[in-house]
Amino acid sequence: MVVGVLRLTLYIHGAGSLKDKRQVVRKVTDRLRSRFNVSVAEVGENDIWQKAVIGIAAVANDRSFVNEVLDKCARDAGNIAEIVNREMEIETYSEMYGQEFPQKPEPGEPPEPAGGAAGQRPKPEGWLEEEDLE
Repeated sequence: MVVGVLRLTLYIHGAGSLKDKRQVVRKVTDRLRSRFNVSVAEVGENDIWQKAVIGIAAVANDRSFVNEVLDKCARDAGNIAEIVNREMEIETYSEMYGQEFPQKPEPGEPPEPAGGAAGQRPKPEGWLEEEDLE
């Protein structure tokens, strides 16, 4: 799984009020969502009329695809407002938490306990179980 995050700082020429700014930010966010199927939100500089910070996130299984989508998002946003700053970060996650996900049991097969072997669970250090309380 590849996750890409893009942060754009936009300068909005001619914005004389927050209403003008919101109109441009809405246009950018709606356009990016519909064209590129990404998550978009205004993430900073909410009260400054001519400046907006937009966060964009994309998830896929190919690093080059995520990079391409985020580049296209930046280009498209640059057609609406001037880009003052651009920061991009792409992370690859091959296994979450260093372990693979357990396989689903076959129909009719009892599920395996959390610890692996039947009836035995690893006891975390310092934790009590029911039989310890008796």
